[in-house]
Amino acid sequence: FLSLFLLALPPSLTEPSYWDTQAKKTLDAALKLRPREHRAKNVILFLGDGMGVSTVSATRILRGQMEGGTGEETMLAMDTFPYLALSKTYSVDKQVADSASTATAYHCGVKANAKTVGLSAKAVAYECNTTFGNEVYSVLRRAKAQGRSVGIVTTTRVQHASPAAAYAHSVSRSWYSDADLPSSAHRHGCVDIATQLVTNFDIDVILGGGRMYMTPKGTPDPEYPTSSSRKGSRKDKKNLIDVWLKAKPNKKSHYVWHKKEFDEINVKTTDRLMGLFEPKDMKFEVFRNISRDPSIVEMTEKAIQILRKNPKGYFLFVEDEIDHGHHDGIAKLALTEAVMFDHAIQRAARLTRESDTLTVVTADHSHVFTFGGNTPRGNPIFGLAPKNADDEMPFTSILYANGPGYVHINGTRGNITMVDYYDEEYMQQAAVPLDAETHGGEDVTIYAKGPMAHLFHGVKEQNYVAHVMAYAACLEPYRNCPPLPHSLSSSSCVNIHSGFLIIMLGLLCFLR
Repeated sequence: FLSLFLLALPPSLTEPSYWDTQAKKTLDAALKLRPREHRAKNVILFLGDGMGVSTVSATRILRGQMEGGTGEETMLAMDTFPYLALSKTYSVDKQVADSASTATAYHCGVKANAKTVGLSAKAVAYECNTTFGNEVYSVLRRAKAQGRSVGIVTTTRVQHASPAAAYAHSVSRSWYSDADLPSSAHRHGCVDIATQLVTNFDIDVILGGGRMYMTPKGTPDPEYPTSSSRKGSRKDKKNLIDVWLKAKPNKKSHYVWHKKEFDEINVKTTDRLMGLFEPKDMKFEVFRNISRDPSIVEMTEKAIQILRKNPKGYFLFVEDEIDHGHHDGIAKLALTEAVMFDHAIQRAARLTRESDTLTVVTADHSHVFTFGGNTPRGNPIFGLAPKNADDEMPFTSILYANGPGYVHINGTRGNITMVDYYDEEYMQQAAVPLDAETHGGEDVTIYAKGPMAHLFHGVKEQNYVAHVMAYAACLEPYRNCPPLPHSLSSSSCVNIHSGFLIIMLGLLCFLR
């Protein structure tokens, strides 16, 4: 088999000169690399929820194979970023963290406890009275306070843990609407996450899922009007969509729930946009109705086009829920999400300039996902390992350490010979039985480009991410900031000199 494979390879790949030339080009590029040591006007944080290193590697192969290559040689958009670091993802109370505590770290700059968002580790999960006085504030909120535009894009519900830490403070990541709060939390004055989304401060662009947490209990969903499980859930009878629309009467605001409406939005005349495309989380990319729901690529593009009109700059958070596919033990769901996430990063690169925009790509945590089995070059990423296991049965290259894919019959794992392991809902085999596959505890990667991106290097605590973004954009608590870009400094000087000349000419005319 190996001999046949080598014969099928382009001759250049077997020549040492091919690899020497490739490496020299890479070295030349590295030698020319210079850090951008000036202030960032804009910041974009891309968060691949659950995107561990093994997920990135498998995504690279999948994208390459989708584009007609063998896969391994593919360069993802994030692979082109010049600066990298490793992020230690543990939380204050967990060795293997959840998406809430990690979100507080990369948004707000402090490590926290599991299940809590936007709160320091002094807050205790589910204990409402530990909320007050322990709030910590995100870089997104600090950017808004300084006059920048801000936005959130997610393929989950917009009240989900990852975006929630950007604007909310809650001892429970699951308090999506007021109906989710226990009576004791109501008595102590805690507020649900959906309410905080529209009342804590103004977010200019909000795109994702989560309609049902925004409308009064029993409100039929516009997309699924006959579904009782998708109706509005709010007990306070408030329509938070209307609250958001009316919050800024002097700005042109729009709410959409359908892709047709979304596509018709004129970004030149729109100041604020809320798009909620599902009652809860948005559908996996594999199952997305392309006529009804926009993709993460389209949402990212629209957000940038609206936010970039602000001359002071913007902060945008973009999340893709790779995580849910992994929890289901279905690699195809996770990896196709990750491919679209990379497309969104690529689209953002076309819409921004590296000279004024710091772009950071990272993950909150990993998963117990792996691929191996001595597979040959170009092996389909969802395919089989070349040899059977010791039980004389085949196995897929992709496996999970735990999860719902554990199926043993009479003490023997299932024989997948007659199973379509390329199916969108094929559940890879797992070593340990669990209802849901778990997070992994290893470090995740931080990719960065743009102003001050060189500050990402080595192995760092996850909360360091927020501090670099704040420093690069000259946001609180940093005041000894990077200098403005030379072009801005020069133009300021020109404007000052021009103004001085105009004044002098006016005085000369007056003296005559």
